[in-house]
Parts: sequence; structure tokens; C-alpha cells
Amino acid sequence: MFRSRAMMYLVLFALHLFIGLSVIGDLGLTPAAQLPFWALLLLSFVLVPLGFRSRDMQSRLLAWAALIAMGVFSSLAVFSLLRGLVVALASLIGQPLDAAWRVGSAWAVLGLVLLVALRSVYNARRTARVKEVEVALPSLPSGLDGLRIVQLSDLHIGPTIKAGYLQRIVDRVNGLDADLVAITGDLVDGSVAELQHEFLPLQGLKARLGTYAITGNHEYYSGAEAWVRAWRDQGLTVLLDEHRVLQHQGTPFVLAGITDYSAPLYVPSHRSDAAAAFAGTPEGLFRLLLAHQPRSAPKAEAAGADLQLSGHTHGGQFWPWMHFVRLQQPWVAGIHRLGRLTVYISRGTGYWGPPLRFGAPSEITLIRLRRG
Repeated sequence: MFRSRAMMYLVLFALHLFIGLSVIGDLGLTPAAQLPFWALLLLSFVLVPLGFRSRDMQSRLLAWAALIAMGVFSSLAVFSLLRGLVVALASLIGQPLDAAWRVGSAWAVLGLVLLVALRSVYNARRTARVKEVEVALPSLPSGLDGLRIVQLSDLHIGPTIKAGYLQRIVDRVNGLDADLVAITGDLVDGSVAELQHEFLPLQGLKARLGTYAITGNHEYYSGAEAWVRAWRDQGLTVLLDEHRVLQHQGTPFVLAGITDYSAPLYVPSHRSDAAAAFAGTPEGLFRLLLAHQPRSAPKAEAAGADLQLSGHTHGGQFWPWMHFVRLQQPWVAGIHRLGRLTVYISRGTGYWGPPLRFGAPSEITLIRLRRG
């Protein structure tokens, strides 16, 4: 633990120093005029590590400051490294860039970071928009054609997402006249004691067939078993490697849910087992599975699922991190196929960590099932 933390601080120090020398040093300012920029960079170095512990902070203001610093530093580091790469390549090919370019590009980096940060905060904090998706399924019985599922995922109620934000989501969902509401994990970021009043608006969700939830990886960071009890007390049906047989327009189908892919590392009885979730279901029924992480798909397909609804990726949340999601997950967002299985991955209804979204908008997903 100490070694990994020391490495994190070393990397952060190196990146902050690089930004200071390569960008602030090229602004064309006197040393005295550079001091406010260096002070902000020092503040960033102090705040960024605090962002990783924001869910444990008592001060909401400090949590906000630390998380915004994380996001701004991410963009600043990326743009500074890209600029540094251009400078290095120009030198390597014998075409060093003149002073005017270096000054102009240094100011451009700061301007871009500011614009991206402002837009990203707006994108994250506005109420998620409804994204309508039609999913064509050859195995869908005719009686289920047109079934309307609202998917919520990755709300991350916690340091910066509170009851007011959640109430706006609930109000928007209730205006969609859904047959079923599915919450595909990472609902909270914190303990029941800290957040029990913040998730109460979920009691108001309305759907003809009910509201069903599964655990995501973040529930296991703050007491998943306690959260499952709290959700059930509030009227949510939580599926832990189990299923329910529901009916739509007289046609039965199976809705199953599995615990998070990583759940057995925290709670051994939470096996994340698609085969167990479908065990004992009647033969021939359409099978819908809620699975937080897309990488559960191979086992879902082997267990005979027809459709898997997932989240976890946030669609990358903000540029350029969507390009790195594939290092851990098979897909980033949208509709994908694996054998007989169709997978839909939400970009998430909230956000994790920095209250920023850029290039990966949040969504309340209204899914209509279609036969075909």
C-alpha cells in the first residue's frame, strides 16, 4: 500500500513538474508573473490525491474541489503531453519550433483546458437526457414486441450526486411510462450511514412490472450486503444471481440479475453466476439478464441469455479515456452481439469521480424490444 501510494505521488509530481516547466515556462511571462500559475499547480498537486478519497470526506466543498482538480489535471496533463510530443518531434526532425509558436501553443493548452472543463461540468451536472434505443432480437416472442425498459446505470450517488439530482432523474423516468425499470449497478459511492437519505427518491420510481437492481463494483467498496438490505427496505427488487418470471401482455419472460463481476473477491457468496441466475427457469422463455460489467457476456451467452443490459464503462466519461476502456472490457457503449446474445451498454446516468463528462454523454436509456 505504501509503495503504491509513493509511486502515485511520484508520478503526480513528475507530471505537475513537466506541466510547469513545459507550459508555464513557455507562457512568455516574467518569473513574478508566473507565480500565480505555479501556485495553482501546487494546489492541484495537493488536491488531486484527495479526490481518490473524496467519498470519505466530511467537507462537501473539499470533495468538490478535489474532484474537479482531478478532472482538470487529467485534461491539462493530456494536452501538455501532446504539445510536448509535437515539440520533441519537431526537434528530432531538425525543425525546432520558434518562440512565438511555443508561447502561443502554451496559452492554447490553458485555454483548451478551461473550455473543456467548463463544458464537461455542464455536461455532467445537467439532468441526463433520454436516449431511445430499439433492440432487434430474432428470439423475441411476438407478445414482447414493444416492451419498454428504462435502464439506469452508474448513478454513483455520493460526494457530488445527492438527492436533488436523483429526484430529477426519477421525475424524468416516471414521464416515460416504462414497463420495467432496470438499475444495472454502481448506484452508490459511500456507506448506508452516509447516504441513506440521498437515495430515497428511488422509492418514487414507477413501472408496471416494477424496479429491479443489481450490484456494481462500487457497492462492494462500501458494504454491498448493507446496501442490498437498504434497497430492499425501500422497495427495490435486488437480484443476486437469481431471477423472476414476469409477464407482458400475457407473454411470460425471465428477468435475471447477477452480482458484479468482481463481487466474489469481496463477498464469496456473491458468485456473479449467470448459470445459477437462470437455474430452474421454464424452457423456451425469453431471457433478459442484468449484468453490471460487459465482460460478463461470455458466461451470459453460455447460460442462454438473449439480451444483457450492462453499464460500468461510462462510455469512457471524458476524452481521451474512452479509448482505453477496451483494455478491460470487450466494448465501450451501445449495442453489440456475441453469438446468440445481444448486449446493450449504457454510458451511465451519473458519473464517477470528477463531475465531468466530455465526449460521452450521460443517458437515461429507454429501450424498446423489437422482433427481428
